[in-house]
Amino acid sequence: QVQLQESGPGLVKPSQTLSFTCTVSGGSITTNNYCWTWIRQPPGKGLEWIASIKGIGSTYYSPSLKRRTSISRDTSKNQFTLQLNSVTPEDTAVYYCARRNGDFVLDYWGQGTQVTVSS
Repeated sequence: QVQLQESGPGLVKPSQTLSFTCTVSGGSITTNNYCWTWIRQPPGKGLEWIASIKGIGSTYYSPSLKRRTSISRDTSKNQFTLQLNSVTPEDTAVYYCARRNGDFVLDYWGQGTQVTVSS
């Protein structure tokens, strides 16, 4: 059974950097068919894709967030990470890590981390 466990801050100030780590168990993040993904859901809004990293290491970013976002991984720890720079209150959301399978389905999710950006 694949499990994803996120860690990240709960409250940050505007202009700071958000950093998240997703630790994966029950499967390797280097497996070719899967794409490891960060998603968020602002309050009262739908899900928004942020970035993904494939098993082979290729990275993909939402055009609207690309300038402020970096996704990476540590294969020795089976973790992938997200950094979001220069945050504003509009970045307040629940942040999720998830796995996208070969059928383009997000089949496993982390528990979600609530982040509030406020001074």
